[in-house]
Amino acid sequence: MRRGERLLLSNVDLTLHAGWRVGVIGRNGTGKSSLFAAIQGEVEADRGDIDVPNRVRIASVAQETPALDDAALDFVLSGDANVYKVIVAEREAVEREDWEAVAEAHHQLEELGGYDATARAGKLLHGLGFSADTHERAVKEFSGGWRVRLNLARALMTPSDLLLLDEPTNHLDLDAVLWLEQWLLKYPGTLLLISHDREFLDEVTTHTLHLHDGKAKLYTGDYTAFERQRAEHLRLQQITHEKQQAERAHLQSFIDRFSASAAKAKQAQSRVKRLAKMVGTEAVRQERALRIEFPAPAKLPHALLRLIHADCGYGDHVVLDDVSFILEAGDRIALLGPNGAGKSTLVKSLVGELELLTGERGGHPDLRIGYFAQHTVESLHEGVSPIDHLAEIAPGVSTQQLRDFLGKWNFPGDRAFESVDGFSGGERARLALAMIAWRKPNVLLLDEPTNHLDLDVREALAEALSDFDGAIVLVSHDRHLIGLVCETFWRVADGVAQPFDGDLDAYAVWLRTRDNSNDGKGAAAAKAAAQATAAGKAAPAGKGARKANPHKLAEAEKRMAELESRLHTLDMDLADPTKYAGGGDNAAELAKQRERVAAELVKAEAEWMALYDAA
Repeated sequence: MRRGERLLLSNVDLTLHAGWRVGVIGRNGTGKSSLFAAIQGEVEADRGDIDVPNRVRIASVAQETPALDDAALDFVLSGDANVYKVIVAEREAVEREDWEAVAEAHHQLEELGGYDATARAGKLLHGLGFSADTHERAVKEFSGGWRVRLNLARALMTPSDLLLLDEPTNHLDLDAVLWLEQWLLKYPGTLLLISHDREFLDEVTTHTLHLHDGKAKLYTGDYTAFERQRAEHLRLQQITHEKQQAERAHLQSFIDRFSASAAKAKQAQSRVKRLAKMVGTEAVRQERALRIEFPAPAKLPHALLRLIHADCGYGDHVVLDDVSFILEAGDRIALLGPNGAGKSTLVKSLVGELELLTGERGGHPDLRIGYFAQHTVESLHEGVSPIDHLAEIAPGVSTQQLRDFLGKWNFPGDRAFESVDGFSGGERARLALAMIAWRKPNVLLLDEPTNHLDLDVREALAEALSDFDGAIVLVSHDRHLIGLVCETFWRVADGVAQPFDGDLDAYAVWLRTRDNSNDGKGAAAAKAAAQATAAGKAAPAGKGARKANPHKLAEAEKRMAELESRLHTLDMDLADPTKYAGGGDNAAELAKQRERVAAELVKAEAEWMALYDAA
């Protein structure tokens, strides 16, 4: 396969068997996505054949989502086209009161096994972080990252024998990544998975396909097993090469010495033939070990940054309540929690990009922050080279110094002078990180820095952050990076940011024991249980035998759950900065809605309490 003049893959022979879960790895630009396109018939191989049996159903994640008026649930359901067609037909038949058509639709659903389709679509949305109240929202109302999740949910809904996933974790939080792992482990078909997340690959894959230098080699086992096998393979290859070189030298020496001798001419000729027939084993070409670094801060005071009794949010809406956060030299803190819970809001409040609603933000006079977020990458100027980007923030510095610095960040030679227009997402992210490093910060606030970075760059980034002397606050779904860099964890959920006493494994356990469907019912039930316990303890002995009306209790709990769910949906909307564009009228209306729903929830809780307190 070629892309223009560049040869991506050459002489690849590969057979994949049903039920395998194959991790496809390799540096950016080695042809991973092109291989997927070829399997789906979107591009043709320049030579050779790709044979996918006609009966094999293929599902993949669409790269773009049009601005549809369809509800999110319907969009996901439409992944199962046959079932969705019958569901739509049934709805239309009900509307026109054609009961024969309704009966026929029910019969077709039974034949297709589609009665549980709506429930399955709902579970996919829940698992990927959509609250119950968002299921009926139009697709066009969701921001880009949430639309990517909708595309993923739709692909998982599609009946398939072969599932192709290209970087599925890029727009997921850690909660959704953990859920997706469990879903893929139960997937009965064959999985081809492009990913730069080694922990995800280790959890999910049974085989590893490594694309490198135009070749593709299949290894049995997960990513860790691949690393071990490849290291051993390269070691043996180098030993074989060195032995062959020694033998070649010995034969050549004999030929040079005796080719002119009549007595030894026959033997010399025999060795010439042997030398010609020797199959050469290539020397192991050392891949350039990528090493990046964040220079030591010019000044590193002990107390760097703090928030005291801070309410963080947008406009009049509080996303996080009463946050007290102190950052000192050497701190390495990971923020854990679902998307929309306020991790990015907390980071922006620490940076000072968001004004605090109440409370105090303080920083040392020598504080120098390096801040990375998605908009950092998007703010790179089109048509401008890396060296010009760097020169803009380093006036008066010689071109050679800038070239030397960019070379350390893997922009060697002419790459430093190329326009960023042709750069991949990973190369842009690496340039943005390099520009942060140039400023020698003493605090790094990093919000999902690994999106689009390949495995080698992620490994280099982890090493650089481990060696960094300053303080780090990290938001990432890459558990390998978090595990190598961070020593302290904060959980951001339910409007609160607080220290989490445990590691990533403990966090995964915590996730499984709470209601992470984000529909609010778990929170309402937990609150109800706590209040019931308190009420029980406070009840006089004489009232212990009386029981509240169970029907009224159930109704009250249902009402609380609905209001909690609506509140969560509004919080998700208000945590989206795009709602504040164009003057913020939309955000003001959302804030008013939230205030009304919150008041209704307080009233509902009071009514629920009254059922227990009533004589």
